Amino acid sequence: MRITSGMYDKNIYETNNSKLSNKLFDVNKQIASGFKIQYAKGDVRIFAETMMLDNELFGLEQIINSTQSGHKISNQTDVILNEFTKTMTRMRTLLVNAANGTHSDASLDAIANELRVIEEHFKNLSNTSINGQYLFSGTAVDIKPISSDGKYHGNNGSLKSFLGSGSQQQYNISGDQLFFGEEVLTKRKITTNVEQSNVSKKYDFATGTDNETISSPLASKDTIRDFMGDTDDNIDSITNKHHFYLRGTTSNGTSFKSKISMKDTDTVDELLSRIGQAYGNTANLKVVNVSLNSSGQIVVEDKIKGSSKLDFHMVGAVDFDTTGADAANITDIDDLDSGEASFKNIMNTLSTGGIPGLYVKEFIKSGFTSASTGSNPAATNIEGLLHDRTQFSKDGSRLSSNVSQILKDTNAFASDSTKLHEVFSGITYNTDGTYASGLDGKVLKLTGVDINGSNYDVDINLSDAGSTFSVGGNTYDIFNVASVRTGTPAGDLTYKQLMDVVNMVVTNTLPTASPAGTAAQYDAAVKDANAKGGTFLSSDGKINFKELGSTSTEAKLSLYDSNSDDFSGAASVGSFNSNNALTIRDPKTDFFKQLNKMITAVEDHKVYPDASDGSPRNAGIENALTMIDDLQNHISRSHAMVGSQSNALKSSLGRTKLIKISTQTLRSQVLDTDAAEAALTLKKLTINYEAMLLTVGKVSKLSLVNYL
Repeated sequence: MRITSGMYDKNIYETNNSKLSNKLFDVNKQIASGFKIQYAKGDVRIFAETMMLDNELFGLEQIINSTQSGHKISNQTDVILNEFTKTMTRMRTLLVNAANGTHSDASLDAIANELRVIEEHFKNLSNTSINGQYLFSGTAVDIKPISSDGKYHGNNGSLKSFLGSGSQQQYNISGDQLFFGEEVLTKRKITTNVEQSNVSKKYDFATGTDNETISSPLASKDTIRDFMGDTDDNIDSITNKHHFYLRGTTSNGTSFKSKISMKDTDTVDELLSRIGQAYGNTANLKVVNVSLNSSGQIVVEDKIKGSSKLDFHMVGAVDFDTTGADAANITDIDDLDSGEASFKNIMNTLSTGGIPGLYVKEFIKSGFTSASTGSNPAATNIEGLLHDRTQFSKDGSRLSSNVSQILKDTNAFASDSTKLHEVFSGITYNTDGTYASGLDGKVLKLTGVDINGSNYDVDINLSDAGSTFSVGGNTYDIFNVASVRTGTPAGDLTYKQLMDVVNMVVTNTLPTASPAGTAAQYDAAVKDANAKGGTFLSSDGKINFKELGSTSTEAKLSLYDSNSDDFSGAASVGSFNSNNALTIRDPKTDFFKQLNKMITAVEDHKVYPDASDGSPRNAGIENALTMIDDLQNHISRSHAMVGSQSNALKSSLGRTKLIKISTQTLRSQVLDTDAAEAALTLKKLTINYEAMLLTVGKVSKLSLVNYL
């Protein structure tokens, strides 16, 4: 076969020239761009690996941005809580100064003024924001968390930074957690607020003369005769003539009643021991500590951590008229209302009571009004007799209770859906934990004045067969919300249903038909009542009523167990508003409310609780020191949590940045051109190309003879 010039060009020159030119072009592109490929077709494997690494780098960048944002908030929160700690230390210093007993009224007022400035500073700190986002509002970052009255308006939501697949880190602390958090290691501590004295040091029992200027606070070694008094010098070591009527709640939420009868020669320490036994103390186990403070007031401290249920109320009585029956030995607490609360009047036969010789010892006075209405009289003469039959406090158009409804099992505040048996005492449960009995036949009394100024007296009848409420001679079912509407069994009755009844009664909006009405009429009455007023649970589990469209309601409201006054019967199943002991310590925190209590103690110049003047439920400066210590502990724990969040975010940020660098390095190894290698390849290809051109040039000079 004859080889032609065209065959040579096609088979040797064109083929090699195209290959070498493409390779030279590719190498030049790699050197110019710095990348091994420009498009997926260049190398599918490299392209796929690069896309995967790019996605990972994008995710890492998002993590870094999220973490940096969270870390900034966490750091700022840390700074604010540092200021909290510093300011609380200053506040404690002022309280210690106020408690030393050497200050004049003007000096205490000056301290109180500075404390109010500190309180305002705390509110300003609580409303700190960054770029228009409030630090302590939870997830409601556009809502100012603390209003001027110290109430919280945020939520309990958590803000979290994304740290990777399935990994998040909280970077905020909500105001709900900071200002209302719970310290499960704290033991509840409560106190009476009426100062008690050794009356045998103040009065001559034989002559009746007195010297009330003598300071003689009660001591635990004093006798009951020293405590309650006597009309002569004859000490009766046999007769139990001094009676104490105790009501309370244990740390597990169980209510109890106990009558303690004692002799002249018994000691106050023995009385304190008997009180402890009523709570469940035994020789081998103490569930509460019962003691006296330096003002002779009874202090009860829970030995169980994390419970907010402990409560106390007591009244004492002795009948100095020995000629007849013992008027102090009763079963109905209202019978003591005929007595006299002033020992001086008893000693000087100036008693204004119906039974002149009956002396009634008060332990707690809180300024509450009796629940008395028409056909339902309750103790009204002696305030200290009142326990849970008290009217809700009034503030403009709002009525508020003072007893938080707390679940027995969890110590959490009740909500609308909480069933009464989850809070109430004396309940029996089945083995599977469901309600068995305890509420059947119980009656809650609802008394007061409706928004129109008319008295009401209502029985709320709890029944396992279907609960009802009776008013004005009519009885209405408390309907359930099931497909078949019937009266709700006591074990299923919720706080929402109870509050619906309260709202209908207080707004005077009852079902139209009687005696029971229909479910539709019941629902219509609930709806109409909601248009006039609202009955609801506050954030701390207290029942409130608010009249709509009014700045000052005429309504009055009391809610209590019908057998509250009967010491021959069972203890109350529940309590809603009470003339009870004052709280010194509690696992539940209410930051600004506690601040106000502390400052009020200084403003009222009270070292210890004293119901005789000023705010009757003032805990006193000494107890304020305990409160500030607990608040400092709570803030310290919250601060530590914020610090751990900040450290976790910082650690995550550093780790993510290292991973990003490592990923970028790996991407570079996969995609980036090795400059030295590319240069060497370029040089080799250039030599090859030049060699090819040289060969082609020589071949082109050959004569036709050379092809033949």
